[in-house]
Amino acid sequence: MAESFNKREQEKRRQQKQEEKERRKAERKANSAGGGLDNMIAYVDEFGRITDTPPDPTKRQEIKAEDIEIGVPKREEEVITERIGRVDFFDASRGFGFIVEEGGRDRYFVHISGTLEDIKDNDRVNFELERGPKGMNAVRVKKV
Repeated sequence: MAESFNKREQEKRRQQKQEEKERRKAERKANSAGGGLDNMIAYVDEFGRITDTPPDPTKRQEIKAEDIEIGVPKREEEVITERIGRVDFFDASRGFGFIVEEGGRDRYFVHISGTLEDIKDNDRVNFELERGPKGMNAVRVKKV
């Protein structure tokens, strides 16, 4: 008898859930103002605000695709005059090294892609500086 009571309770709960679902469905249908895609469309005006009216075609501006920048903006190269220095350290197998400027203690990073010629330790070189992600880098490095 306990099983039949339990079955009746489960059936009652299932019936109640189904009735509740039907009631919510009817309520949604009654509250919708016609529904459809037209009521769901939103537009963005020229100031970036969301509105329900379509944009005015007379205020339309043409934008060139090449003027649109996505992601990180293009970095402007900062090039300082040509300098002379000495290669303090350069590891060709790893592709990087450092140059010490003559007449100063400044040490600049150089990557193998920034060299115009093969360089090695203690070579005297001409180079230009360019701002990199971690500071100034020596670029266009060539032997003197």
